[in-house]
Amino acid sequence: MKYIIYFLFFIYSVHIQATETLLVVTELAPPNQVLVDGEVTGEGTQLIRDIFAEAKLTPNIQMYPWARAYKLATEQSNVFIYSLARTPEREEQFYWIAQVGRFDLGFIALSERTDIVIEGTEQAKNYKIAMQRNDFSTQTLLKLGFEAVFTSDIQKSYDLLLAKKVDLVVDDPLYMQQLSDYLKLEPNHLKFVYRINELTVGAYLAANKKADVNVVNALQKAFTEMEKTSALPYGIQGN
Repeated sequence: MKYIIYFLFFIYSVHIQATETLLVVTELAPPNQVLVDGEVTGEGTQLIRDIFAEAKLTPNIQMYPWARAYKLATEQSNVFIYSLARTPEREEQFYWIAQVGRFDLGFIALSERTDIVIEGTEQAKNYKIAMQRNDFSTQTLLKLGFEAVFTSDIQKSYDLLLAKKVDLVVDDPLYMQQLSDYLKLEPNHLKFVYRINELTVGAYLAANKKADVNVVNALQKAFTEMEKTSALPYGIQGN
């Protein structure tokens, strides 16, 4: 009898959530997360919408500077976030619903900066680096003894780099090229300087531990079913 009651409660809970919209937060990250006429679109965002649709749930996807998106996802119940780096420090804070991307991060510089030579992480400490607040790469590099010029999101970091107010930003070379195209920069305006081994990690759709566990389970099940029949775009970037 108790299993029947649990099953009915599960169905009722998911049905209630399906009739409401669930807040999903992210940041600007072309081409996976872009804002078009006030709506968040892009290749990675479509995957998130597909997961929710498979679970018969309705997402309300909103774009914020990363620091604000992360704050919302850690402090409010039933707020989902993508693409979030899965790190040991965050492991117990979130439900890890689906791996939707991967990071292979390193230092990015202006191509004209031939004076910047980095052959190891210690050598990179000689340069001024823009980093986003609450980004896993920032947290990792601070632990390694780096100093940072803090920004609210990745585009602000690139703005400082392009204005020559910092020497480096931290990003994936694939995303570097995509953002370069998005900003309509000249080809080869930016260059990938040095890969950081500590900043290779999976990126996820996640929710904090205040989320409805039945909704989390429904989304995890939906993603598992999608994996059986679909080729998923694991090139999604995030933080």
